[in-house]
Amino acid sequence: MESIEVEIDNDAELVYDLTVPFEAFCRERGDGLVNIFVPHATAGVALMEVGSGSDTDLAAAIDVILPTDRPYRHRHGSQGHGRDHLLPCFISPSLTVPIRDGQPLLGVWQRLVLIDTNRDNPHRRVRFSVLSG
Repeated sequence: MESIEVEIDNDAELVYDLTVPFEAFCRERGDGLVNIFVPHATAGVALMEVGSGSDTDLAAAIDVILPTDRPYRHRHGSQGHGRDHLLPCFISPSLTVPIRDGQPLLGVWQRLVLIDTNRDNPHRRVRFSVLSG
């Protein structure tokens, strides 16, 4: 199994588009399955359309489901940091995408994105691992 880790500095965006580095990883790897994994307790990965208002809609939905002003027991860091630790229960820290001829089999509008509400730590790592076959 081949695997690489990509480092990301994201200090502003809730939704960070990983599609370009993901496609670069997939090139020359034939057919198989690629697992995308975020080894962080406050982030997840998803497939979604970006740039059409979905980013803002997602932010609003997260604020409804996981409001920052709730009295979380996990309280270190900035206000609402307890919700950051609950995010991976709703947006998984991993997913798998099939590839054919070195191309991810994504839908027309699907992009691979990192979802991260934690503004206390903008440095993130994402691992791409391919299972050929």
